[in-house]
Amino acid sequence: MGHTALLSSRIIRPDNWSIQLPKGFAGALLFLILTTSFQPFDPFSSAALASSVRPPANATVNTPPPPGVTPSKGLTRVPSPDRLRGGEVPGNTLGNRSQSSFWKSVRQGMMGSSDSTQSFPSPLIQSQGQDWRNVRNNYISRFGGWLLIGVAGVLVLFYLIRGRIPIKSGRSGKVIPRFSLTERVVHWFTAVLFILLSVSGLILLFGKYLLIPLIGKSAFGAFASASMQSHNLFGPLFIIAMVAMFFVFLKGNGFKLVDFKWALKGGGFFGGHASAHRYNFGEKAWFWWAIILGVTLSLSGLVLEFPWLAGTNLWPLLAGLAHAGAALLMIAFAIGHIYIGTVGMEGSLEGMTRGTVDENWAREHHDLWYEEHKKEATSNHQTAEAEAAGGNV
Repeated sequence: MGHTALLSSRIIRPDNWSIQLPKGFAGALLFLILTTSFQPFDPFSSAALASSVRPPANATVNTPPPPGVTPSKGLTRVPSPDRLRGGEVPGNTLGNRSQSSFWKSVRQGMMGSSDSTQSFPSPLIQSQGQDWRNVRNNYISRFGGWLLIGVAGVLVLFYLIRGRIPIKSGRSGKVIPRFSLTERVVHWFTAVLFILLSVSGLILLFGKYLLIPLIGKSAFGAFASASMQSHNLFGPLFIIAMVAMFFVFLKGNGFKLVDFKWALKGGGFFGGHASAHRYNFGEKAWFWWAIILGVTLSLSGLVLEFPWLAGTNLWPLLAGLAHAGAALLMIAFAIGHIYIGTVGMEGSLEGMTRGTVDENWAREHHDLWYEEHKKEATSNHQTAEAEAAGGNV
């Protein structure tokens, strides 16, 4: 009766249940579970390769083409896991079996085909880009910057010593037509474009060194972006302006013997008199300097703006160096031209604003031209300006 009650008590009360297992049975059971459920992990197995990285929901998944379909150009099949273990990598390259000569050829600019849309062969590594950067930063930027500073410094020193060149005889009250309306429009159209392109180009060339310390990288980024866009916009217009300037101002800009005599006398800036026709040696030199460098800027600018026209990656690099160098040389000469035409000489700017110049100014600076046009001198400025606008110069 007691044993029955005890058994009934353990059946009715589950919290008092207990199971007595043979000794060692638990360890054997655990070993059996581990050995039957464990499988070695193969990182190159299909399951591992497929599930190790999950692409985003909108990713394009590369799948093998159907049988009989040739893969498109530029696409390569991913080698099987077995071939990956042997050191092979996608793209039919040598993988870990690569030789130093192969990568040496790549580093030296070995040409090949790529998925690029350009029509000419392209190198995997373009080593000339580093050479271009060294020439641009260490030579063109450095010496070009010193050239501009030097020219500006010389002109400031000249002004402090010599002062503004006056009309020695004073203003006569009479004027002579000198530049037509067409000449003045072409001149100012070219001048405005040149100034805009010069400012934007100098920001791109020197802004990293001069503006970032002053305004910070974010503000400079805005300036640089605006400069690049404006440079690309006004560049084609500058080509049109240079063509117009060449044909409008070509007459009278041929060199003569008297021009070299003018140059030997220093143009009379340091005393004495130097004869000249409508244009003196300095003006003629500036004209041809601007034309030659303008052609260089135009051609190199077209290559930079439309690089696929070059047919090779080398020409855009050379065009970039030629563009920067020609621009700096042209700006340096333009600084002198602007100085003489504004604060450096009395009465010179009026020729490009009103179209007329004072009679005494013409006699002192362009005496040979004055002798040909002295009969046109008049005290009626409005009449003279109308004659100039009509092309009677």
